[in-house]
Amino acid sequence: MNLRFSTVRRGARFAGAGAVAAVVIGLMSTGAAHADTFVPLPDGQKAGPGVVVGRVGESALISPSLAANGAGRTAWVSGTVTADVTGVSEGEAGPWNGAAGDKGTNNSSTHGVSRISTGYIVGCQVDITGLGGSIGMGVSMDGPSISGSLTVPVSPGQVKFVGVAGKDIKRSGKYAVQYQDTQLEIQNCGGYAQARAYTVVEIVGNDYSKTTLYGQPFSIG
Repeated sequence: MNLRFSTVRRGARFAGAGAVAAVVIGLMSTGAAHADTFVPLPDGQKAGPGVVVGRVGESALISPSLAANGAGRTAWVSGTVTADVTGVSEGEAGPWNGAAGDKGTNNSSTHGVSRISTGYIVGCQVDITGLGGSIGMGVSMDGPSISGSLTVPVSPGQVKFVGVAGKDIKRSGKYAVQYQDTQLEIQNCGGYAQARAYTVVEIVGNDYSKTTLYGQPFSIG
């Protein structure tokens, strides 16, 4: 009787161990998945010489890297930027206002015509909350793109300005640029990463003005 009871108890213990192993394996298989994070961002507006710049409906969806190595992540960004322009005369754009052979003062980045450009500042292990000044000065600035996917290699301590979309302004009026689920693929950043939107309206002609509207910074993990 004792031998039979011992055999039954030993079999139950092995069965219990198998059940525990099955639970552990199940948790390991589901634990690797991470939920995306949706970040709603506030609207903004700024008035400048001859223009009122606005941003509405901005959001970001943050996805961790599939490689789970901590150096890559993805932000899917959306938003609409507007420019109500009154400072541009209809017709050809005026000359550059810089010195002879220069492309304009105040770090002008236009090609001889007024323009609205929008994109994102991406920093790796850099606090970009108070980052301002002239866009493109002292940082790397990639050209505007209408692509749905943009790769942003950024090392620790670096800041990059990544153009997303833009539109020429050839006369006064109301302009809008919309982007939806544009993919910012962050690579090589081994630390924390931040991003914030920027929108620049440059008006060229007899007088030059540059108005920049920044968005609220958000974490990319």
